[in-house]
Amino acid sequence: MEFLIDYGYIGVFIASFLAATVLPFSSEVVLTGVLLAGASYWPCMVAATLGNFLGGMSCYWLGMLGKVEWIEKYLKLDPVKLKKVEDWIRGKGSWTGFFVFLPGIGDFIAVALGFLRANVWIVAFSMFLGKAIRYWVWMEFVYKVQDFL
Repeated sequence: MEFLIDYGYIGVFIASFLAATVLPFSSEVVLTGVLLAGASYWPCMVAATLGNFLGGMSCYWLGMLGKVEWIEKYLKLDPVKLKKVEDWIRGKGSWTGFFVFLPGIGDFIAVALGFLRANVWIVAFSMFLGKAIRYWVWMEFVYKVQDFL
C-alpha cells in the first residue's frame, strides 16, 4: 500500500482500478494516505473515480465473455424465466450498475450485468455515478475526520 501511496494520483488510480476488479483490494486506504499526504482534492477524485469505473467496466466485459446458455445448462434454470430476467436487465435492470460500488457484491453485479447483456451505456453511466458519489462521500469523511483531529 505504501508503494501506491508514494505514487500519488497514479497510485490512487491503480488502487481504485484493482479494487473494482475481482481482486480483493482497498482503494480507500491508498486514497486516504494520498489525501493525508497533502494531495489536491479534485485530482484524487478524478483518479479514484476513473480508475474504479474502468475496473468495474472490465468486470462487465469479463461477464460479456460468458454465455447465457451456460446458466440454462449448468444451473438448470427455466429458459422462459431466464429470458424474462434478461429482458428486465437489458431495460430497467441496467440501472443496477449504480450499486457496483458496494463492497462484496459490486463485482458480482458488474459481471452479472455483462453476462446478461445489460445496456452498456446505462450500465456505464449509472456505474460511473455510483462510484463518483462513493469517493465523494469517502473524501468528505476523510476531510471531516482530519479537521476534527
